[in-house]
Amino acid sequence: MRKFNSFRVATLVIATMIGGTAAIVRAQDEAAAPVKKDVPYVPTPQPVVDRMLEMAAVTKDDVVYDLSCGDGRMVVTAAKKYGAKGVGVDIDPQRIKESNENAKSAGVTDKVQFSIKDLFTMEFGDANVLTMYLLPDVNMKLRPKILNDMKPGSRIVSHSFDMDDWKPDAEDEVDGSTIYYWVVPAQVEGTHEAKLKADGGGQEQQAKLTLKQIFQDVTGTANIGGKDVEIKDGKLKGSELSFTADGKKYTTKLEGKKSTKTAEEKKTAAQ
Repeated sequence: MRKFNSFRVATLVIATMIGGTAAIVRAQDEAAAPVKKDVPYVPTPQPVVDRMLEMAAVTKDDVVYDLSCGDGRMVVTAAKKYGAKGVGVDIDPQRIKESNENAKSAGVTDKVQFSIKDLFTMEFGDANVLTMYLLPDVNMKLRPKILNDMKPGSRIVSHSFDMDDWKPDAEDEVDGSTIYYWVVPAQVEGTHEAKLKADGGGQEQQAKLTLKQIFQDVTGTANIGGKDVEIKDGKLKGSELSFTADGKKYTTKLEGKKSTKTAEEKKTAAQ
């Protein structure tokens, strides 16, 4: 029978125990390691949450995405108060845990979901309401994705921070906090055959529109009845364009296109 050196066995056991303990400590340290965040966690006050959802005119038919969702109060409120579906994303596992607990307490787990995702790589094109409480530089990084990926008419609401030269369609202030609201405009720059509705009724008029666009602001010309007239006060709300031409107010709905120019390029072209 082979004899074992008792000292070697004891040494191996101790080494194994130390190695196992070290692995456990490493795992605990990794789990406790701070998450790298683009935005610090500061909860949005409930009155601000309520007003943001009101400004977005949320209904049961909406899908509300909240970026950097914190404890989930935005989508939980949207689901409980309006019956909307909600998606909350955050990079911090602790926030996701809190969100799920709050959804359970509110009885809306069938309407909402929360997950750990990176804001800059995730997809949110299926949202028709997007809520944010981020920082100006993060808003600006997300802006091209919002404009190019989201459906025209989708609503964006931001707590405290705007999106630079993309001016909001509306603003409000609640308890010292500013709320910014935008409607994603269709990309309409170019030439369109359109049917115009004149303010006050009457028959629709066929027109050829040649448009330039910077976000929701539109300029250009309209050929109506063979006459070219300048478009003034052109505004887009989703795919609906309203403008004044030759002293008359018109509205029309246009099929949007994918943007191939940046806002800066469009500004240069318009000058």
